[in-house]
Amino acid sequence: MAIPAHDEGAHIAAAVAAVQAAARHPALQGEAVEIAVVADACSDATAANAAAQGAHTLSLAYRNVGQARQAGAELLLARGARWLAFTDADSLVAPDWLAAQLALGARAVCGCVWVRDWSAHGALAERLARAFDSQYFPVEGHRHIHGANLGMTAEAYRLAGGFAPLPSSEDVALVASLQAAGVDVVFSAQPRVWTSARVDARAPGGFGQALRSMSQALVRPGLEPRTV
Repeated sequence: MAIPAHDEGAHIAAAVAAVQAAARHPALQGEAVEIAVVADACSDATAANAAAQGAHTLSLAYRNVGQARQAGAELLLARGARWLAFTDADSLVAPDWLAAQLALGARAVCGCVWVRDWSAHGALAERLARAFDSQYFPVEGHRHIHGANLGMTAEAYRLAGGFAPLPSSEDVALVASLQAAGVDVVFSAQPRVWTSARVDARAPGGFGQALRSMSQALVRPGLEPRTV
């Protein structure tokens, strides 16, 4: 599994611990699972905290989530990975996350995300949660794409050409490349990930920006919120 991280020292240990729990799921039958944390342009203890949890770490200075995910994937491929799974440093995967991805029998899987805490949005928290629930449907056959909940075979990843060096929407671009290459992508709600609704999101134009857009639309009617 690969996790890009920019100044995530406060969150990375919990993210890695959740992935480690998923790696021990009995359905995996003891298959080895390795975790790569890519500390991208970090000025805090992200790399040290990830290493302390037992993850492989790379320290780079791209400040680009697409390049960071690509670097993590390449490290895992070099170590013989047959399946590549991706999540984010502010997210917690479910204990059956990997097992659920693999059980679908697909070459590539896009999962959903659930927000674990809306309190960062203060007085707007409850309204924002309701607005999110009104337009985000975690069901089978959804069309959401999240770097926090993505998996594919090594063969499919290579066929698609890997992540593009984009500062955001690198996950969307990769899924488009997979589909263009003839890879059947399964959109499922079975692999579960709980993510953050924090206001200091790292990737411009990503999930955090979509939530900010929704929040702004609540206080300034007439604005068109970004979709998630």
